[in-house]
Amino acid sequence: MPDDDIARTDPGDLLPLPSTTFQILVAVADEERHGYAIMQDVADRTNGELKLSPGTLYGSIRRMLEEGLIIELNDRQRPDEDDERRRYYRITPFGRSVAQAEVARLSTLLRQAKAVGLARGSV
Repeated sequence: MPDDDIARTDPGDLLPLPSTTFQILVAVADEERHGYAIMQDVADRTNGELKLSPGTLYGSIRRMLEEGLIIELNDRQRPDEDDERRRYYRITPFGRSVAQAEVARLSTLLRQAKAVGLARGSV
């Protein structure tokens, strides 16, 4: 499992992110979550437009672990109140940098679209 302190390449090297990867990073950006909670968060935030199947979710999580974007936690905050089969995930500093780089990339695209009238709002 990757360590938070392992040196990584430029976050931009992973861009553009697949939407599933981006949504998972957003889901774990502010709190640790287990797989089912990630699926629920993504569905809620996208108003049901993106519903992750278990296969898609766990395949993405596996790749994200390998890339050092997230880590699987060994400690449980409340082990007596939780199902021991659940695995919790947290964003890494590198994962946060990659998500921020993706947000910047998307912001640039939106600005460009607005400039030529393809999106509403001011530039």
